Amino acid sequence: MSERVDISVVMSTYNGAAVLPEALDSIVNQAGHDLSYEVIVVDNNSNDETRAVIESYAARHPQLRYVFEPRQGVSYGRNAGIAQARGPILAFFDDDVFVSPDWLTTIKATMDEHPEAGFIGGKVLPEWQVPRPDWLTEAHWSPLAIVDYGPEPLYVNAERQICVVSANLAVRRSLFDEVGLFSPDLQRVKNSIGSMEDHELLTRFWRAGRQGLYVPRLVVRTRVPPARLTKKYHRRWHHGHGMFCAMMRFVEHTDQDGRYSGGSSPKDAVTLFGAPAFLYRQIADEGRSWMLSTLRRRSDLSLMYENNMRFLVSYIHTRYRDEMARRPRSAIVEVGGFANKLLRKKARAMVAAVQRRFA
Repeated sequence: MSERVDISVVMSTYNGAAVLPEALDSIVNQAGHDLSYEVIVVDNNSNDETRAVIESYAARHPQLRYVFEPRQGVSYGRNAGIAQARGPILAFFDDDVFVSPDWLTTIKATMDEHPEAGFIGGKVLPEWQVPRPDWLTEAHWSPLAIVDYGPEPLYVNAERQICVVSANLAVRRSLFDEVGLFSPDLQRVKNSIGSMEDHELLTRFWRAGRQGLYVPRLVVRTRVPPARLTKKYHRRWHHGHGMFCAMMRFVEHTDQDGRYSGGSSPKDAVTLFGAPAFLYRQIADEGRSWMLSTLRRRSDLSLMYENNMRFLVSYIHTRYRDEMARRPRSAIVEVGGFANKLLRKKARAMVAAVQRRFA
């Protein structure tokens, strides 16, 4: 193996023996003979034939290495791979993804052409295994980690907070050195689906003032199994998404334009059981929209509004749980304090309105 490594590819897999061959075939058969790269496949404590599959590829492809990480969680796996990597660029994809033949050359060319970009991401396109149901429109693609922002390159930064995902992501090592690695704190817990490691990492990039680039010609494909085309799966995903967003205090740190700032919550913010008061109003609004779309037999909109409610309820429940663990108090005291703070805020708003009128 050459001493020079242009790109280190990191993949973390758990019990991926059945899907790994297609993913590994796509990465060991990349175009571009002048490109030097290594592939680090991290076995994240699997109990199937994952190790045997990886080692069979390593025996035939010297650029591929096996690493074992006993701590369960994709962030632990990716970080273990980063620790073993030698390249100045770290590229990531998942074990159920297969990359295009020019994936690595596109990463290298884009990074060379755009030194201002600390990271790049691209399209994650679906390979449907069965016909998708009528309700599964593009509005429901987030639980499937499908990404397609169109044909034009876009900067990704604090002003344009679109989400690129680690199923198709490349990051300069220097940026990891600056902001830290993937956070294990937001990994899947209990029976939840999904996680927020990718989004949390992006928020640290943005807070550090760094930007990336969405590159439409950087393409990977993922097979969408039938189990992910069920309403049950999507409901579970939105419940988990609400929980992880609450752990990040995402709503409290989002401005009126929908941008996440990561700053502290306003001191006069009115909360009930640890969650912003306006979320309770949003639940009622989403509920009305859900009932109307159900009556109109719009299954796509009905599920969207239902899952919006599911997200909000999960967010509020998680904030309530964390707040009660931090500062236990009775429901009567909590509601009384909420009413008092709400009345004070409205009174201040009325006084301010009068002052503006007579100023």
